[in-house]
Amino acid sequence: MGRLTTKIGYENLRNARILENQARLASLGLPKTISDLRSIVSSAKPEKTQKRRPSKVVNGGSPLRRSNRLKGITIDSTTEHLSLRRSGRLRGKSVEPTSTPPGKEDVEDNQEGSFRGDGEKRPANAPLVKIKASNLQLSPDVSARRCNSKGRGSVYDSIFGICCHFCRQKKLCGEEDCKRCSNLDVDQPCLGKTDCSVCHSSNGVLCRGCLKVRYGEEMEEVRDNKEWMCPHCIEDKGINPFWICNSSLCLKKRKMAPTGIAIFRAREMGYKSVAHLLMDDLQQAEKRRR
Repeated sequence: MGRLTTKIGYENLRNARILENQARLASLGLPKTISDLRSIVSSAKPEKTQKRRPSKVVNGGSPLRRSNRLKGITIDSTTEHLSLRRSGRLRGKSVEPTSTPPGKEDVEDNQEGSFRGDGEKRPANAPLVKIKASNLQLSPDVSARRCNSKGRGSVYDSIFGICCHFCRQKKLCGEEDCKRCSNLDVDQPCLGKTDCSVCHSSNGVLCRGCLKVRYGEEMEEVRDNKEWMCPHCIEDKGINPFWICNSSLCLKKRKMAPTGIAIFRAREMGYKSVAHLLMDDLQQAEKRRR
């Protein structure tokens, strides 16, 4: 009962002080001043805040690039300034090789046939090239660069170059006395590419560099040996067990990983070539399976 009486007394005293303060503020005129200030602030405040949109900036003042379809222009293939960029093959023009003189487009695609006119099969290092003109010759610059690299050749030619089965480079060979690569005589074999005496196929075409590094053979010895056989034919005939072609294409067909640049490891281990290293690995694997 005492606590309730004390609380009521405190509230009465508090209410009396509030009324006294309000009377004092009213005598000073402050309530009217506060209401006036609130009305001024509310009138100056905008009803809704709008986001400011950034203005578009055009750099350089140049017109925007638009497609002909959006500009309503019909594309005419005969119009020069609206013609599409297309390759020479799609435009019906033949590709000019490094061996063709400027302005001449008289060389057709090569290696389309593998037989001579009398029905005899052509060597793989002398594929057929259809030529309409007989006065083709290498430019002085190409002739000077052709013999810079005797291993694989230094001049790429998509028409007269013969693709190596391993490195797959269609280059003119660097042999000085090769009439095919120097004089573009397509009836002569390339002295810088091998030819299998059995299959006469592209599997037996190897350049000097790949022949030496991958199989440990010299081009001069292969050239003098009229019965030389490629690794594919040697394997088919069972002449030398585990002697296989170690090109990436052939190894992938065997579900084997390509050897990559394995010549350094082969020479460190005392092997003559990558083929000799691979042959020994296959022999060891065969012994372990037994």
